[in-house]
Amino acid sequence: MNLFNLMGESMKRLTKQQWLKYLKYLTFSLITGILAIALTNCIPEPSSPLRIATNLWPGYETLYLAEDLGYYDNQSIRLIDYPSGTEEVKAYRNGEIEGAGLSIDQALSIAATQENLKIIAIMDVSNGADVILGRPDMTNIKALKGKRVGLEPTALGSFMIARALEKNGMSVKDIEIVSLEPLEHERAYKQRQVDAVVTFGPAVPKILEAGAKVLFDSSQIPGEIVDVLAVSTEAIANSPQSIQSLVNGRFQALKYLEENLQEGATRIAKRTQVTPENILNAFKGIHQLNLEENQKLFNQSDSSFVMGSKKLINIMREKNLLPKDIDINTILDDQFIKNAKLSTP
Repeated sequence: MNLFNLMGESMKRLTKQQWLKYLKYLTFSLITGILAIALTNCIPEPSSPLRIATNLWPGYETLYLAEDLGYYDNQSIRLIDYPSGTEEVKAYRNGEIEGAGLSIDQALSIAATQENLKIIAIMDVSNGADVILGRPDMTNIKALKGKRVGLEPTALGSFMIARALEKNGMSVKDIEIVSLEPLEHERAYKQRQVDAVVTFGPAVPKILEAGAKVLFDSSQIPGEIVDVLAVSTEAIANSPQSIQSLVNGRFQALKYLEENLQEGATRIAKRTQVTPENILNAFKGIHQLNLEENQKLFNQSDSSFVMGSKKLINIMREKNLLPKDIDINTILDDQFIKNAKLSTP
């Protein structure tokens, strides 16, 4: 007799009371199994990290300083260094990142074709950090007539050279533009592939050391070059806590930097592979907006940031750098600035 026949004979001999106990046990086992499966399916998948892109612009270094100081501990945040703003924009359009540190023109360019971008913080205003460097024998912008000028193929690069030429009675027709990614600026200048370069960041001191002269800088167009922190609406919906931690950490790091400037510059120098002195000089060319300044600007529909952005939109439209008009107020999201908190020592 096989096992199934033995089981059948045994079940025939069960009393009514034993049958009830057996059915209760069977029912309990089934319910327990179903609940276990249901609970397993309800456990959320490990959340993907909030991917935030940056490039080698000094105004974004407080994001990395926050990471270095441990302000993002226990949060799923991943900072990704890209070689240029152009690559950041491509990555955002391809869905490879959820947010980025962007120049305002780049943010506007994305917003003109994608409605899912929101500016959540203002990082800095360039006040001399963006420069046009020329050969030692050049004395001013007018010396660029007929010369080769290297610049990043972005709206900002085009905007910077256009404004410099415009202020000196010239236009882009007076020069030869050579498209260069930021990491190519130093090499192109030293190898004399260009006569001048529109540049920023770590390349500036290195090109100056090669004998270049500053022909123009962003302090001559105050308030026109702004850098922001922007994220997608999907990230806002799916990762609000991580975004809030990102914002909190950035402003906490800026506070640390203000109180420990030399130590902060030393930490940043290790990451960027330049000297602390170069970092401090780079910071002189930007104004990094703190939390209070951000809260004031986001609380005003006609703030200097909004008015400056409107001016930039008009200029970009006139120069065919923007495909359509944008209402800057529609791409601002102030919730993370409003809820931001700084910890006290």
